[in-house]
Amino acid sequence: MSARIAALTQYLQLEPHPEGGFFKETYRSEELLHSPDFGGSRNLLTNIYFLLTAGSFSAFHRISSDELWNFHEGATGIIHVLHHQGGYTKINLGAVIEAGETFQAVIHAGDWFASETTGDYSLVGCAVAPGFDFKDFEMADRAKLLLAFPDYSEIIERLTRN
Repeated sequence: MSARIAALTQYLQLEPHPEGGFFKETYRSEELLHSPDFGGSRNLLTNIYFLLTAGSFSAFHRISSDELWNFHEGATGIIHVLHHQGGYTKINLGAVIEAGETFQAVIHAGDWFASETTGDYSLVGCAVAPGFDFKDFEMADRAKLLLAFPDYSEIIERLTRN
């Protein structure tokens, strides 16, 4: 582990995330949204730091809310999105705008997505609205994802855990 990764992990108090990488929740609004779509209430907004390191990945998963990713530092992060209405998008999250990278990206509710770093590490922030709740989190089943998105088998095989 590099000195920078160790410093970030300690300073930001990051812990392992179930999908891969490390995280720390930094904000959860006190205001609630009451909706039958969520089977009850959700905070209006949540935010985390999320750190991916070389050799690791965030496995394909989906949530029931929109998620906004913001690049902070490190290498370019790649977000692979399999859209629930069909198709694929590769997002290069980073600071080199001349290379087509973007500082922010939105993952829409219900889309499957996975991420990885292109270097030693990528530090990002992820804001979710309505707020994140593990009740709304679903890890992808490799076999089912392959059936739904056969054209993207290489990415699915590489970035799922089962």
